Amino acid sequence: MMKVLEVKQLTKQFGETRVLKNIDLSVNKGEFVVIMGQSGSGKSTLLHLLSGMDQTTSGSVIVSGEDISQADESYMSQFRLNRMGFIFQQSYLLKNLTIRDNIILPGFKSAKVSREEVNQRADAIMAKVGIENVAANDIKKVSGGQLQRAAICRALINEPEILFADEPTGALNSRATQEILDILTNINKEGTTIVLVTHDTKVASRADRIVYVVDGRVNDQLELSAYETNQDLIKRDKIISSWLEERGF
Repeated sequence: MMKVLEVKQLTKQFGETRVLKNIDLSVNKGEFVVIMGQSGSGKSTLLHLLSGMDQTTSGSVIVSGEDISQADESYMSQFRLNRMGFIFQQSYLLKNLTIRDNIILPGFKSAKVSREEVNQRADAIMAKVGIENVAANDIKKVSGGQLQRAAICRALINEPEILFADEPTGALNSRATQEILDILTNINKEGTTIVLVTHDTKVASRADRIVYVVDGRVNDQLELSAYETNQDLIKRDKIISSWLEERGF
């Protein structure tokens, strides 16, 4: 399969502290990869380097054949806008804009396609995730789950090569969490590559593969592609929980 993301001998150092140590990792196009690890393991730092939000100390991060590990912030700002999508625990929507305006703003800034097409994409994505009825609402007048759906729409508006997510359900209740996970699963099945950081096994149960990070190194990986996502979520959750317990999680 074609690799959309490849990491070679990746290290990250803050002062005298080495947070990431010689990581090798690859992600195939269309794959759903979850990164797990205890607090302080380096998983969020790894996500920041994979997505070009921070520069490596050494090693390479290659996205679709292009090494972005030492690219400057001006270049990476455009790279992320046009080729990556991001979802965080908080939605980070702009308070002075409506739900719809928050979603279309990155599309207008990118200018990859016409504003008419951006608007058409926004309509289609909002309908797909079920928030078309709140498109004109102020962000203070919708639920947390609707805010996160809007954040997903915003992340997808420029049709990214990779969707990065850092604890995207961490601030949601159990019902909203399942709804968001269903949306992410469907997005992935439609072909979008997802790399997601979480501590939650229920979130991880949606992945094709789990990468387990310990003390800044990839300690182990678990393949889940043999288990159908929609049919075997309980089985997947149990397998992941047992696997993590054996590794001291």
